[in-house]
Amino acid sequence: MTELTPAPRWQSTEAWHELTAGLAELESAFLVGDKAVPDEAGVAAGYRMLATILGVGFDTYLFPDTARPAFVEAVTPRRRDRRWGGDNTDAWYFAATLDPTRTYRVWGRRNDSVYLSLTVYNEPAPGAWSDRVIGVLNDTDLDIADDGSFELVLGPQRPDGWTGPFIELAPDALVALTRDYQADPLTDTPAEWNIAAIDDPGPVQRSDAEVAHGLRSTLAWMRTMFAIVPIPLASRGDDALGHETAHGANEFAEPYQVKDSVFGWSATDACYAFGTFALEPDEALVITFRPPPCRFWNLTVWNEFMAGHNAADGQTSINGETATTDADGTVTVVLARTLVDHPNAISTLDLPRGNLALRCFLTADVPERPATRLVKISDVGG
Repeated sequence: MTELTPAPRWQSTEAWHELTAGLAELESAFLVGDKAVPDEAGVAAGYRMLATILGVGFDTYLFPDTARPAFVEAVTPRRRDRRWGGDNTDAWYFAATLDPTRTYRVWGRRNDSVYLSLTVYNEPAPGAWSDRVIGVLNDTDLDIADDGSFELVLGPQRPDGWTGPFIELAPDALVALTRDYQADPLTDTPAEWNIAAIDDPGPVQRSDAEVAHGLRSTLAWMRTMFAIVPIPLASRGDDALGHETAHGANEFAEPYQVKDSVFGWSATDACYAFGTFALEPDEALVITFRPPPCRFWNLTVWNEFMAGHNAADGQTSINGETATTDADGTVTVVLARTLVDHPNAISTLDLPRGNLALRCFLTADVPERPATRLVKISDVGG
């Protein structure tokens, strides 16, 4: 009798089974327990978020070839499968996974960008979210030519003869993330970003161990994301934990400046203020704040998974390029479930509760805490 040879026990097979089992566990983050979402909209958003970050995780950990890098879309105003992690409708983010022992040339063109930057983040452990910014270059650091073109270099040491913008890669460097903010994402041309390794790439290799590592890192990264979301939303009369500080429904927490020691892919060029909303169909939240002198600011609507809408879905955000400023330098925004008749109106697209994010780039001053008033839509002046 011929004996059957046992099938090889591939590392990637084990890792794939771990991933599929992990996906089944992750849905419990929004279905059961203290953070269970309260309605159909939350459940639908939860499964969409699960699918979205699986794709982003694969883009970051499974598919990249760090010898032949490419910038891939991490957040865009137009892709529904790239709404995650505190996105907004005004921005394009691209990500490229790096090998910290290699040297990379990055080049591009500014086009209609109001603000752009590239930030390199670390990886404390396989799949672990970044806890440190290794380096950042924004458009004030770049030598931008008259035609909008620019170039920079990333590497473990500055190449001989290169005197331009440079980020030194630490041994735990993982990813380069670009930010590109537009006044009107529906009509403006986003920045162009390109990347190439200067070193000899060598042969293409896709080993069993490499695939297993990518799958396990993806799952670890997803678990961290679902440890954060869904963010519990405040109910009226209750205190709830917001992004950084406890605050109630229809209020903002205190603004803060991001530090070089971060959690996730936050921007150290930015100040943030986070709030929540809980609105009946006939109600509006009047938000008043004083933007500090800055390159760019915007205010955007999120669901409990820190995800917004595409720019074409409706007016769910407003920025410093499009907002009308009051005579005293403040800005008054009116938020409702429908778009009301006001020059600075934004809509939740009938979402009854969710989160709000205000960010300001390249400012020396942390903004004051935004003030809020809950009113009837009928009382809103145009």
